[in-house]
Amino acid sequence: MKTTSYKKLLITFIALGSWLVVNSQQYPDSLIKYLEIAAKNNPSVLQKFSEYKAALQKIPQVGSLSDPQLSLGVFLKPMELVNGNQLADIRLMQMFPWFGVLKYAKDEMSLMANAKFELFSDAKLQVFYDVQRTWYELYKVQKDISISEKNIEILKIIERLAIVRFKSTPTEGNGTTSSDATNSSPSTPENSTGSSGMKTMGSGQDNSASAISKKSSSSMQTTPMGSSSASSGLSDIYRIQIEAGDLKNNIELLKNQRNTIIAQFNTFLNRPVISPVFTNEDISVDSLELSLVAVSDSMLTKNPMLGMLEYEKQSIEARKKMVTRMGYPMVGLGLNYSLISKTQFPMGPPSMNGKDMIMPMVVFTLPVYRKKYNAMQNEAELMKTATAQSYQATANSLQAEYYQAIQLYQDAKRRVKLYDNQYKLASKSLDLMVKSFTVSSSGLTDVLRIRQQTLDYELKEVEAIANFNTAVAWLKRLGNLEIH
Repeated sequence: MKTTSYKKLLITFIALGSWLVVNSQQYPDSLIKYLEIAAKNNPSVLQKFSEYKAALQKIPQVGSLSDPQLSLGVFLKPMELVNGNQLADIRLMQMFPWFGVLKYAKDEMSLMANAKFELFSDAKLQVFYDVQRTWYELYKVQKDISISEKNIEILKIIERLAIVRFKSTPTEGNGTTSSDATNSSPSTPENSTGSSGMKTMGSGQDNSASAISKKSSSSMQTTPMGSSSASSGLSDIYRIQIEAGDLKNNIELLKNQRNTIIAQFNTFLNRPVISPVFTNEDISVDSLELSLVAVSDSMLTKNPMLGMLEYEKQSIEARKKMVTRMGYPMVGLGLNYSLISKTQFPMGPPSMNGKDMIMPMVVFTLPVYRKKYNAMQNEAELMKTATAQSYQATANSLQAEYYQAIQLYQDAKRRVKLYDNQYKLASKSLDLMVKSFTVSSSGLTDVLRIRQQTLDYELKEVEAIANFNTAVAWLKRLGNLEIH
């Protein structure tokens, strides 16, 4: 049974690995992949992380005792004492601050390191937002280029239809003229007499003259109409070419803009600015996954900037307790060792002759100059007040930014639905107008107007989707929400 389970588990892992390999080959670059690269390589993020690690190194610095003091004195001429001659004096002293000073100093530095970590988190969130915002902006430009190129193809189709209509205009005019001439030709009567034949011939001549006169006047009227129609068809072709030229110029502008965005995007990833960046052909509308109220609550509890200020406030409180205890005496414990040599006494050496002396010592500092200690306490209190004010100002700024993001979110959400529906209607209308133009029952002006509306709605829909996803990324950045 265990062997069977292991085989199933192994097959599952192999299948999962194969799926990951295939998808990684099919989608070598994606937004999630770019975010991972930015988190590992972005200089701003790495700088904040290095500052956090440097702040951690301050904790053992302030939490350690001051270095002990060792002094050594040697007598060039031994000092004569009762029990011998003193050759040297060695003293070792260690100072100890008041109880709690080191503890609160370590607390202060630990909290400041936590504040640095919050700055690192905020820098990472900002880079994530910048990467997403720039990626969606690049997607919009890429999509605009694709849509414009597609519209150029549509204009080429309309141009071919206009050329067909232009070529067919003179043919229709000649057909009408020949038809009039055929209808106006004289007819020979079947039953006629001699005398009446003369009359008929005379009247036939009159009728022929009148027919020729009508034919000439008809031909004079038809010719201006045909030339007017021909000039109108040629004008339509010129208008189409003008529209296509404008689209080609816009495509070139968008390509230059794309290069600029790609360079900016690669700077966030800390790689060469000319590195290629891939975007999806179509992106779906992102999901916020939480209610707007939940985002607001998360913003006020999990935002790194507010967390950083909270840690700063706590570190200042620890600093205030530390400087209060620094105003108390410091205690020093030491040991004095005197090196003594033996001497000759005429009455015989005493019992302590030549024995070294060891003397324990205790030292106290006297913090009688209270101004500096009072100033340190006042400084800590003022810094605490300033931090509280900065916390409130940051919270207010985040709330204002939150409502800006909400406005963009709701406006883009509404526009996505609107322009999607408008684009579908305009596309259907364009199809009908092109078919109607094919059978020469509609003018080019209406076709171009509907085509322009279709182009505008499609571009606006792409812009609305990009703005919506950017607003979602903005709200996630404010609320410190996970990115999926």
